[in-house]
Amino acid sequence: MIITEDLIRRRAEHNDCEIFSLEEVSLHQQDIERIEHIDRWCRDLKILYLQNNLIPRIENVGRLKNLEYLNLALNNIEAIENLEGCESLQKLDLTVNFVGRLSSVESLRHNVHLTELFLVGNPCTEFQGYRQYVVAALPQLKWLDGTEISRSERIRASQGLEEVRILVGEQEEEYLRRRVQEKEESERKAAGGEKQNRERKAGFDGCWYTDISNTTPGLEENQENQKNQENQENQENQENQENQENQENQENQDLEENVENPKIDEEEQEREFWETPCPFTPESRLETHRHLEQKRKEKEKKTEKKLKAARTLVTSDGRVLNVNEPKLDFCLTEDDETNMIILDLAVFRHLDTSLIDVDVQPTYVRVAVKGKIFQIVLPAEVKPDSSTARRSQTTGHLVLTLPLAQGEIRVTKIVQRPSRNCGNRHCSSPQDNKRNKNDIPERLEVDPSKRTSVDIANIVQRRSTKEGPLEVNRTTPPEADLFSEGFIDDPDVPPLI
Repeated sequence: MIITEDLIRRRAEHNDCEIFSLEEVSLHQQDIERIEHIDRWCRDLKILYLQNNLIPRIENVGRLKNLEYLNLALNNIEAIENLEGCESLQKLDLTVNFVGRLSSVESLRHNVHLTELFLVGNPCTEFQGYRQYVVAALPQLKWLDGTEISRSERIRASQGLEEVRILVGEQEEEYLRRRVQEKEESERKAAGGEKQNRERKAGFDGCWYTDISNTTPGLEENQENQKNQENQENQENQENQENQENQENQENQDLEENVENPKIDEEEQEREFWETPCPFTPESRLETHRHLEQKRKEKEKKTEKKLKAARTLVTSDGRVLNVNEPKLDFCLTEDDETNMIILDLAVFRHLDTSLIDVDVQPTYVRVAVKGKIFQIVLPAEVKPDSSTARRSQTTGHLVLTLPLAQGEIRVTKIVQRPSRNCGNRHCSSPQDNKRNKNDIPERLEVDPSKRTSVDIANIVQRRSTKEGPLEVNRTTPPEADLFSEGFIDDPDVPPLI
């Protein structure tokens, strides 16, 4: 993998994805094989994390003048180089790399601010006199491999520097000679593996065949050949019959074995790869990484789900299908009294209502629950505009009320309870009063036997002067009955007192 601008921007979320003013970036575990572009895109960088990659050498960081901390642990670096331009470098981490050229440490003398250096896990740490050499070569260091450098240790290291330098040089030459052999062996192994994969058998049975019958035989030879051919044909016929029987048996056995052989071969190859000893080198680390990458891709191909065909909700001829992708329980009932269809869908109780989308059509209902479609065909045509959808507060179910398009909505008759009488008074409890307020307005019902003569005078009831119940049976005579028929009101006569 290479370093791209998009990769750095994604790693610069803390800086609003701006890379020009970026001071810290982490590019670990990205399978990066080369350091590039960072010194041009991020000139103000102070901290750079590049651990656990496949970087073979240090390069393209010389322009980072403000770089203070560089982490290159768990890579394939074999020499310390190209860090002279990092003037502000204070800490360098090269843990578990392949640094075998211990003399390359002297290139860090120009980094006067360098105080910490980590070389744990590198081949150079196994050299005799390793620590003494590094301490003497880098006088600005204060910590080496996590251990503080004391003043007395520095004095002792500087006193025997020449002898240690010669000893380290011999060991370094031996290591470099061994590295050349390891590289040649890895190249030969890689070439041999490619050759094995490419080579194929010469014929169907692994043998070469040539035509050597270039001479013309004589007459006698022809007769003998004809007899021999006849005898051979007879023998071949018998052999063919036996071979056919043997082939049929072998084919049956091969079919049974071929099913298990690929799995067994893969397991054997995998076990052989991991159990075969090999030196710890950059080449072996690359080979392991490529092997794991290949296995990961094969696993992804096996586990890769095939794209499901789009769910058919409505056929080409316009027929609506019943679909229940979320696998929810439901209840569809038709209420004859209210002339409605009620759909009770058992949605999960704690499901957020924003994840539910309801679409009511005249002939069907479609509900999307977290992107999964529930669709049901209705037994009759309904009115989508008058339909309602509610969630139950106890069970969380989704209840759809769908009025039918044909017919009128019927109102259920409410049976009134008879009022309790306390003597002549009409008594009612507070609960009855509350129910009466919430009831639907009552309708007047007239007895058919009394339609001919209606007593209009008793419609409005009057109360007596004393507090008491309404006088239902008491009637007041009309005012016209108080006067005689021949009475004439004379305006000159004063009224009676």
